[in-house]
Amino acid sequence: MGEKRFMKGNEAIAEAAVRGGCRFFAGYPITPQNEIPEYLSWRLPEVGGAYVQGESEVASVNMVYGASAMGVRAMTSSSGPGISLKAEGISYLAAAALPAVIVNISRGGPGLGSIQPAQSDYLQATKALGHGGFHCMVFAPASAQEAVDVLYDAWDYAERDRNPVLVLMDGCLGNIMEEVELPPMKELHDEDLPEWSLTRRNGRDWQGNITPIYTEPILEGLNAMAGEMYKGWEEDDVKVETFMTEDAEYVVVAYGIAARVAKEAVLTLRAEGVKIGLIRPITLFPYPKAAIRDLDYTQVKGIIDIEMTVPAQMREDIELQVMGRCPVYEYGRSGGCLLDDDGVLEAIREVLEGGEA
Repeated sequence: MGEKRFMKGNEAIAEAAVRGGCRFFAGYPITPQNEIPEYLSWRLPEVGGAYVQGESEVASVNMVYGASAMGVRAMTSSSGPGISLKAEGISYLAAAALPAVIVNISRGGPGLGSIQPAQSDYLQATKALGHGGFHCMVFAPASAQEAVDVLYDAWDYAERDRNPVLVLMDGCLGNIMEEVELPPMKELHDEDLPEWSLTRRNGRDWQGNITPIYTEPILEGLNAMAGEMYKGWEEDDVKVETFMTEDAEYVVVAYGIAARVAKEAVLTLRAEGVKIGLIRPITLFPYPKAAIRDLDYTQVKGIIDIEMTVPAQMREDIELQVMGRCPVYEYGRSGGCLLDDDGVLEAIREVLEGGEA
């Protein structure tokens, strides 16, 4: 059994990152993720790591670029507007084939928006994290424990692919207090540093070259290799929870905090005899297409997309897999207005009764 603690989600993320090998963090304050850098400001020095509060989000993400190039497990975190400012640097990380972990504890938008929780950054995370047509694996945990598990393993994916990894959560999950079981500290050794890193440690000669700038034929080839990597993710790395979908006539699709609220509604309706289930994407990219595409549409009468944003941003990905075989409905709250059990349950009942949520 691992060590159990009662922790705020943001602090649990930070501790899991340290235990997963993070030894460098650079960031800039923004609500609702401020507990992550605050925690790491004292925790990283305890394990020989480094914490830097950059003068801006732009500076911070480029510090992560430099640390990653040296083979250090490096991380940054922010919320929607800050992620927008980091977008160029994230694209440069992808171009230079550098692993890094980026955490977005999202808030209401667009613009500066609201400091309250929201799920308004789905499209940013999955479709437009930066210029140039690259992708990152995007994880969307639904509890503090799942966030711990994701952060602990995030660098394994990032280093395997030499590509940034994004963890997308909202302010509810960032600030919720839950019991978590913490994993052991991963042992890091100089001899485990990647061969491509530019470090001089361990007597290594500095002979490497890391760049995000290439001539046209090389860049096209690298983009083609990235495309094959993305296909590999779809084959091997999709993570999804399916709940009571075997006999379902209606299926709710939701992720993160919205999925927790939606699951309570599903349980309530099941107790009333309604055949309803839930699909919860855990990876938003690669998206769990098969879980929706392969439903039995001879029995499924409708899909209900529940999100904490208006209009729903995941709906297009759902509709691409439904392919017109049943109606797709949506219900959400936006701008920092939270989903609640009664609102979600009422919206689903409207669909069941023949109305549009």
